[in-house]
Amino acid sequence: MEIAKDIYNVGVNDYNVKLFESQYPLENGMAYNSYLIIDEKIALLDTVEKDLKDEWLNNIKSILKERKIDYLIIHHMEPDHSSNILSIVNEYKDITIVATSKAFSMMKNFFDNEFLDQRIVIKDNDELNLGKHTLKFFLAPMVHWPEVMMSYEKESKILFSSDAFGKFGTNDLKEDWEDEARRYYYGIVGKYGKQVQLVFKKLEGLDIATIASLHGPILNENLDKYFNYYKLWSNLEEEEKGAVIVYASIYGHTDEAAYYLFNKLNEKGYKAKTINLVKEDIFKAVSDAFCYSTIIIATVTYNNDILPKMKMFINMLKERNYQNRNVGIIENGSWAPNANNVIKSMLSSSLNINYLEPVVTLSSVLKDNNKNQIDNLVNNIIKEER
Repeated sequence: MEIAKDIYNVGVNDYNVKLFESQYPLENGMAYNSYLIIDEKIALLDTVEKDLKDEWLNNIKSILKERKIDYLIIHHMEPDHSSNILSIVNEYKDITIVATSKAFSMMKNFFDNEFLDQRIVIKDNDELNLGKHTLKFFLAPMVHWPEVMMSYEKESKILFSSDAFGKFGTNDLKEDWEDEARRYYYGIVGKYGKQVQLVFKKLEGLDIATIASLHGPILNENLDKYFNYYKLWSNLEEEEKGAVIVYASIYGHTDEAAYYLFNKLNEKGYKAKTINLVKEDIFKAVSDAFCYSTIIIATVTYNNDILPKMKMFINMLKERNYQNRNVGIIENGSWAPNANNVIKSMLSSSLNINYLEPVVTLSSVLKDNNKNQIDNLVNNIIKEER
């Protein structure tokens, strides 16, 4: 696909992959983007996942015909973008590899080769002229690996953003960008919000017409929307008022309390959604927890602790610096309910957590007194948003 004059996406869609990085569920596959700039000098930007090599090479050769690649530019060394470096080097023997010093150290790790005789080591604001097209490089450490860089093509005003602005799913899907981009961000990049903001400062003043990520669609309309999302996400700000009720139950009684709360919020016209952590994607629960202003955590006590899946979920929030939110708790325990204490202890280092009253404590099953507690909790949830 030509994304600008003489600039092509030669990447591939993987329709068969069901897990990304062995953990993120994929309903609609994954895109691995790689870009080709045709000029006096030809540059290939990044490779693709190793098993997709043949289709990718065919895409490249269908455009190049008999011409050779002069530069291989590596923005990110994670194997889904770098595993075919040797394939290209073997195919085009005189190629020069362009990357950061940390990237070349990682090449030593992966391939036992730092390409000392055929490399250009990039520093911040370095440029590479290809003829009509010039690339300017910006180091982007820890977005989300230490060797990452981005590049800006001056002629067509394209930001090659590495993994930033990426999303799950193949590129031929007709779906909104936000949901799967949010799940991708909070799953993969979310811990490094401060580093994202530092890179944005480097990019200030650039006239960007197109964002070309290593995953997902080419973005060339309403770019302010995408930057605004990343500013919200990297600053850990809520996107909208509402509550996500994340619940984990064994025999269904905690589920019943979660749905009683959900229905009561709906009756009041307050936006709410539920996620069954036992059955649904934990990473979707994480992204929703950051999206909304309020989270209600509903879980049973388990071995004087909480269910392992719920514990994993809360740890994921902590790792991503969860803060500035309202938190309500529904706990259940047949003889010694303790989930409230465990949850608050786990979130003790999180900043500006406003715990909503009352804590709802079930003794095995949902009873009338619990419904009264939940009714009061609903009123306090809505009160906090006024």
